[in-house]
Amino acid sequence: MTNLKAVEGLDTLTRSLARRTPQQLAALLTRHAEPLARRPAPTQLRGLASALWSYEVLHQLVIHLDHPRLQVLATTARISQERAADAAPGPAAPAPGADYQSLMAHRLSFAHLAGEPVPPEEVYAALGAAEPGPARAAAEAALHALYDDGLAAPTEDGTIVVPPRTPQLLAAHDLGPFAARAPRPAPETAPGIAGRATTAESLLDESRAAAATLAATLERLLASLARQPAALRKSGGLTIREIKRLAKEAGAAEPHTRLLLDLALAADLIALTRTPAGITALPTGAYDDWLARPPGERLAPVLAAWSALWAVPTHTPFGETPTALVRGHDRHAPALRHALLAALATVPLGAGAPLPPLPPEAAEHTPLHNVLAAADWHRPLAVTEQPMAADRAAHTLHEAACLGLTAHGTLTPLGRALLADPRVLDEPLRDLLPPLLQQAHFQADLTAVVPGRPAPALDGLLGAAADRESEGHAVTWRFTPASVRRALDTGRTAETLLDALGAASAAGDLPQPLGYLIQDTARSHGRMRVLPAACCIRSDDEALVAELAAHRALRDLGLRAIAPTVLVSSRPPAATLEALRAAGYAPALESDTGATTVERLPTHRTKAPAPSRDPGAPLLLAQRLLGQAAGV
Repeated sequence: MTNLKAVEGLDTLTRSLARRTPQQLAALLTRHAEPLARRPAPTQLRGLASALWSYEVLHQLVIHLDHPRLQVLATTARISQERAADAAPGPAAPAPGADYQSLMAHRLSFAHLAGEPVPPEEVYAALGAAEPGPARAAAEAALHALYDDGLAAPTEDGTIVVPPRTPQLLAAHDLGPFAARAPRPAPETAPGIAGRATTAESLLDESRAAAATLAATLERLLASLARQPAALRKSGGLTIREIKRLAKEAGAAEPHTRLLLDLALAADLIALTRTPAGITALPTGAYDDWLARPPGERLAPVLAAWSALWAVPTHTPFGETPTALVRGHDRHAPALRHALLAALATVPLGAGAPLPPLPPEAAEHTPLHNVLAAADWHRPLAVTEQPMAADRAAHTLHEAACLGLTAHGTLTPLGRALLADPRVLDEPLRDLLPPLLQQAHFQADLTAVVPGRPAPALDGLLGAAADRESEGHAVTWRFTPASVRRALDTGRTAETLLDALGAASAAGDLPQPLGYLIQDTARSHGRMRVLPAACCIRSDDEALVAELAAHRALRDLGLRAIAPTVLVSSRPPAATLEALRAAGYAPALESDTGATTVERLPTHRTKAPAPSRDPGAPLLLAQRLLGQAAGV
């Protein structure tokens, strides 16, 4: 038997793709962007069909199927193989000791790829959904969803064709009886849980508090990396010492710090850069644009990154060292998150369970096991089918609560928005966090209070001239002689500093003690001067030194005499040497120990630009594929 049936199946899928509009095909490409990106971009619809039904892409796609779609796909594949075996039995296996040609002929028969189109009625009957009703409606909806995703294709006579590799992927999984509806987690009836007053307003308040804390913590974490990049281990990941340092500066627990670091890396807010000393993590250019956004919009790329992250950052398997900034390889993690959020979306107010303990309880019939049983319907291959399911789920639920997506055992409005579409979060986040404040309240005790989140300009001004003292619903800074001196060191004068602080005052003027502090500190500032000098020029010939200082061709070096035999240059040694040689002199380079340095030609390296994803690329590709198909 040959693989002729597999070829005919690809032809059916190709014709099905060709009947779509560019928008419909672009939607399919967008939904499957992640697994398709691991393969070369298709140039024809036939190539796209082959990519969709390849083993690697199919393996990734079935992870994200819910119970009805998975049941319909697995049942259709089983019936298809049975019909193919009845129609044309495959060749018998070669006898022991058969020659090489016989073995290869059997291997190349592709008997495992044989399949036949299946009438939908046979699939519905096998699922117990032959009669009209909820089960039949769910099976029909699942079949159409498989058509939309390219995981099945209808033939011209209405039968179903599925990928030939499907039995290999699903044969080992026991999916149980067909369930048309998702089960709900059992309501929690423990004292103080079911009877508490949980309202929609309380959900919104908890989500708002978590989002505000998240935004402030992430801002401090990235600011810390901007001041001092973090060094990674040779084996990859941050050292425990670096994680502790960043957790202290961000004001967060170590697991939450690891979570935010991985999310910032996935959102391209930080990047790993190779230096002579090793690999370091520091903010990217996108960080500056991120700071200019309103607080709510800052969280949108971070939450979207969490929904697609191939890891559970706060979960460390037994025997491994907790770390961060390691690219994850857990392809089931995004489906696990979706399943847990979808299960919690069905929990009514007041019936949710509290967050599970860490590590979770091993006993059955716990609230976590109830949630897992309900989540398994939404993503059967990514929940209970995976090892350490309870541990990974418990840490995922804690991460969701930290991000403001869950509260009181159910989804918050932000969590429902993420579940619906992770790419459209700006509006719910904009309503969740209040606008930034542009002014502060200055008090006579040399403090400044902002009753909310300060705008970047205000935060930068107060951070330059005062020390942050406390943070919460209001942020407090304290002015000291050292903090004012720090502001003066940046080039400000007493007048410009007073003007800037006065413009930021909610009362319109500044308290008298603050004005006195700034004026007094400014009087003692700058009594001694430190002159910049990139390098020195030394010669025992005083006449030559005087000649160099007066040479018009060397004016760009900014030469100044600090001794009869010493000049200082404002340019680095390499530029100074080049200018002297261009003027006709023959200088030699000297090290800081006084020894003559042997010069070597410098080598230059440049960093390759990172590829960017164009949001309009799927539609352009769809139009090109459909245009070529129409012209054939």
